[in-house]
Amino acid sequence: MVCLGNICRSPLAEGILKARLEELNKTVEIDSAGTGGWHIGATPDARSIKAGAKKHVDISNQKARKLQYKDLDYYDIIFVMDKSNYADVKALATSKEQEEKIHLILEFGNIGKGLEVPDPYYGTEQDFDAVFDLLDTACRDIAKKL
Repeated sequence: MVCLGNICRSPLAEGILKARLEELNKTVEIDSAGTGGWHIGATPDARSIKAGAKKHVDISNQKARKLQYKDLDYYDIIFVMDKSNYADVKALATSKEQEEKIHLILEFGNIGKGLEVPDPYYGTEQDFDAVFDLLDTACRDIAKKL
């Protein structure tokens, strides 16, 4: 799960997908990262933590990290939240195999082609709740596919 700073969207996506996989008794390694390194080591934004907690998804123990080149080899699928981060992650890819692992999360989750998860960072608590709901819909579908 990849967004810009790894404090809003991608931590929620990580927590939600883990929860949905648990419900299906599936074990898959899930992690999140940001394309930027400004928040390395920080916990998720308090509003993301709160949005998750409202729906029984605890992301409070996550720590932000920056996406690494090795992640493109290690992980089977890389979900990005928006087109800008998609382009940044694609730019890190050094092979066609790596490029084929990178997907917009809402496309893979069958929400819609080219749709992005909006960045709620400068928004309100309601914006974070809306992002949670959007990611939850996508992650429920992804969990069934994995």
